[in-house]
Amino acid sequence: MPIVEMKILEGRPPERVQELIAEVTRAVTGSLGVAPEQVRVLVTEVPPTHWGVAGTSKADTASAGSNPPATSEHFGTDDAGESR
Repeated sequence: MPIVEMKILEGRPPERVQELIAEVTRAVTGSLGVAPEQVRVLVTEVPPTHWGVAGTSKADTASAGSNPPATSEHFGTDDAGESR
């Protein structure tokens, strides 16, 4: 039984998290050849105050205006703001 654990910044709508779970499940079933019922996806949402990049929390970075908090329109980037 594959178990995929993911950590993302909190703030995304529940529908987007559900999409993520469905997409990860599809990727695992396709690559490992297992049934969707066998795949477990665990998503942990981390507050910006507990997510650090380059020695600074995402909350501090966002309050300085250099990197806005994650929203649904940021879904095409990773939590560091890099394109996937």
